[in-house]
Amino acid sequence: MAINITDPIFHNEDAAQAHCEASRWNGEPSCPHCGSVRVARLKGKTQTVYFLCNDCRDKFTVRTGSVMERSHVPLHKWLLAFHLMAASKKGMSAKQMERMLGVTYKTAWFLCHRIREAMDGAAPTGPLGGGSGVVEADETYVGGKAKNRAFRKPAAKKIVVALVEREGHTRSFHVANVNAKTLRSVIVTNVERTAALMTDEAPVYIGVGREMQNHFTVNHAAAEYVTYGGFKHSNTVENFFSIFKRGVIGTYHHMSEARLSRYLAEFDLRANTRDMTDGERAAEILKGGIGRRLTYRRIDKLAA
Repeated sequence: MAINITDPIFHNEDAAQAHCEASRWNGEPSCPHCGSVRVARLKGKTQTVYFLCNDCRDKFTVRTGSVMERSHVPLHKWLLAFHLMAASKKGMSAKQMERMLGVTYKTAWFLCHRIREAMDGAAPTGPLGGGSGVVEADETYVGGKAKNRAFRKPAAKKIVVALVEREGHTRSFHVANVNAKTLRSVIVTNVERTAALMTDEAPVYIGVGREMQNHFTVNHAAAEYVTYGGFKHSNTVENFFSIFKRGVIGTYHHMSEARLSRYLAEFDLRANTRDMTDGERAAEILKGGIGRRLTYRRIDKLAA
């Protein structure tokens, strides 16, 4: 499903409304409050976006019960934002979204975070590495160098751990520190014990490696990167970090520790849907936003 930005759904509110309703209900609207299908569309020039449930008697729209609920941003701008976030390999900054949508920076910033919430909702579930698959694990650090900070004290770098299933899915996490206990918790929660764990030579992986069916390492300190006919390597997870770091340096420049997990969900989603077209990816994100809400109060608490 190829969609370009000249499509009417990105410029016409009626077309956007019809697209969202088809995506969510496929011609059979149901009440998000009670689940009833005994609903009817209201009539009147300003009421056609509303439905009335004949069981619970509540009104609702296609936005109700999704990340778009109670938003005054037109639906066609929402759909364009979904598409831009889906199509931008290294991310889309809120300032760029502000300029392209013609909204305030505050609106663009909150809209981007709500789309990331939808991306998290579209994430695959279940453990990685099923069927004796190979899962690569590695960690990286996010944050600038102390020598580049003119006056302020150097901030502590933020740590990201990623698990990448070869020919499969990616999951990344913000962790407080890199030690055997922290990494074991992340790995055993998300990786099948029957999987082969692939890491570098860091000793923090030794203990959890014994719990896996197999544990292979590559010694980067000795300039070892690929061995055994191309089987032993951690290049897949390194590739994920490469795209993520390009997003940090070139697009976002800074990611607050309180919201780092949301940015990770964004990059995870694009990695997990790499075989999809931009239109298909945007459609998955739109569906992932159903049943999820993100309010200003909730997002402010993250920074408290």
